[in-house]
Amino acid sequence: MTRAKTLRRLALAMGYCCAAIGLFHVLGGNAAIPGASRAGATVDNLGRFFGAVFTGYGLAWLRATRRTPIPAASVRLLTGVFLLGALGRVLSVAVTGWPHWFQTALGGLELALSPLLFWLADAEERAYRPAEIRADSGV
Repeated sequence: MTRAKTLRRLALAMGYCCAAIGLFHVLGGNAAIPGASRAGATVDNLGRFFGAVFTGYGLAWLRATRRTPIPAASVRLLTGVFLLGALGRVLSVAVTGWPHWFQTALGGLELALSPLLFWLADAEERAYRPAEIRADSGV
């Protein structure tokens, strides 16, 4: 599979997964957060709000995939936000300790996917360049 196809498939997966997870949190509230089912109204309120934000984040990925080529700037921006979330998890571990195992697994996935997404960011733009430009740039 080419880098461009990998980027497109991964961007679509990011979009659909993030939008679905976000909606799950909007609808499920505390029940959608492992280990927080009895956290109270404040955490429920916050979780549903951030679920809506995460739904929008997923929709932003899907919007980026509607363009051909997928804009590298969009991939980099969305990946930067994703990485910031992962770094927030790392900060949380440093300040308050280890969360539920599922949150730890998600943090690991976020830290692993971010460099891959940054590396793939311009894959479609490169693939859609005319052959003579690719030859001149040594790509």
